[in-house]
Parts: sequence; structure tokens; C-alpha cells
Amino acid sequence: MAKEIVNRVANSTLQVIDLEEFYEEGIRTLLSITAFLDDGVLLREQSFRARLQDHDWKSYEDHFVAVHCPDDILVPQWATLLLVRYLSPVTQTVVVGTLDDLERFLFIEKLHDFDITPYQNGLVMIKGCANKPVPQQAMGLLAAKLIPEVRKLSYGEACSSVPLYSKSK
Repeated sequence: MAKEIVNRVANSTLQVIDLEEFYEEGIRTLLSITAFLDDGVLLREQSFRARLQDHDWKSYEDHFVAVHCPDDILVPQWATLLLVRYLSPVTQTVVVGTLDDLERFLFIEKLHDFDITPYQNGLVMIKGCANKPVPQQAMGLLAAKLIPEVRKLSYGEACSSVPLYSKSK
């Protein structure tokens, strides 16, 4: 007589949070300020403003945009803010920085409003593998929100997890 195989993971009270589910679907665009500068390096206010006014901003409709200024280009802070001014009415989100900064911002916004009530005093695991980009900062923010509330917190997969926190009895 064969012994029945029991799926202990499916029968456990372990709650898995998959940060990949927090990923905002949509087009990510990196817009460099250099496209609006004279010779890609020099800001002359009159020609800069003219390029901004003539640009097709509707092409960024519903995009998530990161306005980027390379480290080797020196422009006043108001210059990037003018790009934000033009982008804000048409984009989903606009940030000043890199695409990584944009991704972090999107996750942080989602996690800020994440209700941890269902996880109180529970056994919780932050899922480890993801096919979409999940910033490390998002994992840290989620862990920081959960630790004061959960009984146990781990990271990884149900078959191979790393314990992170266990509430003292």
C-alpha cells in the first residue's frame, strides 16, 4: 500500500507575498535632458525653452518617464523641472533620475499603501524569484513594514527559504 503524498506547503498557514505582483505594467522611458541642449551639452535658456515648446509631448502619453541628466552635464535644477512640467499632464508618472530610480519610486508608492493587516501575527514569506524587476529597496521596505506585525518572516521559496525574523515568545 502506497503512502499518500501530502503537500505540506499547500496545507500550511504560510502567506506568500510576491512583490512581482506590485509591478506597474506600462512603458518605461528614459528622457535625457541632453536632447534639449545646444550640441547636447550647453544650456542656452532661449533655445532650451523653444525646444521644449516644439517637442511632441503627447508621444509620452501614459508612459512612466525618468528625466535624466548625465553626471557630466551641468545644468541648473530648474531645467529638469521644466521637463517635468511638460511631461506631468501626459504621463502616468514622471521622476527625475534613472530608470532604476523610476522603478524604485513605483514600488515605494505601491508599498506605501499596502495593507499589512491580513498578515498580522502570521507566518509570512517574501517570494524570492521574480521575472520582473523588483528593486532591493522594495524588499527592504516590505520587510520593515512586516517585521513589527508578523510572527515569522522569511525570504525565498516555500521549498527553500531563509528565516529573517521570528517574534520572541
